[in-house]
Amino acid sequence: MSKYEVKNAQGQAVDTVELADGVYGIEPNIPVMHQVVVAYEASLRQGTHSTKNRSAVSGGGSKPYRQKGTGRARQGTIRAPQWAGGGVVFGPTPHKHTKRANKKMKKLAMRSALSGKVIDKELVLLDALQFEKPCTKQAAAVIKALGLEGKRVTLIVDDDDVMTYLSFRNLPKVLVFAASEANTRNLVDNGALLMTTDIAKYFEEVLA
Repeated sequence: MSKYEVKNAQGQAVDTVELADGVYGIEPNIPVMHQVVVAYEASLRQGTHSTKNRSAVSGGGSKPYRQKGTGRARQGTIRAPQWAGGGVVFGPTPHKHTKRANKKMKKLAMRSALSGKVIDKELVLLDALQFEKPCTKQAAAVIKALGLEGKRVTLIVDDDDVMTYLSFRNLPKVLVFAASEANTRNLVDNGALLMTTDIAKYFEEVLA
């Protein structure tokens, strides 16, 4: 266990928390993180890109002109690839881009991402975030008090903390995710990772 500083919404250090070394103190496995992020981004691709080959385009049922005697190269159809409006050679066709990454790899990648944030001192832990109603102005004040203005911030909130989500979602350069939706890509794709101590403990449980 290693101790980590906890701040309040005003940016003041108020406490320390012990973080499990197995989640926040490992040597980041960069190759596994890369593989998991690539697999995640590949799963986002629809794979609906498509082109028509010479058999799929319309027209071109007969030879454009006779085989011999014209002085021109022989042609069988005006829908051959060399003709304007012809088919595409070796063009993209619909297919899946899915890549596999098993559960152990995904957990190791997330542990590596969290440990990397601790090493780079880009993890910011808060004692609590309390919003009685959605208030973007109050959320912006929290970001400013923590010295994160201008940085790309990822905020991880509790799944049922709707008020905090609504308060931060309109801030520029701030991405908000529920704890259950967190993945390696959105943990590392930022300049600062912001969460409460409760969320930090939640990750210890699910990633142990």
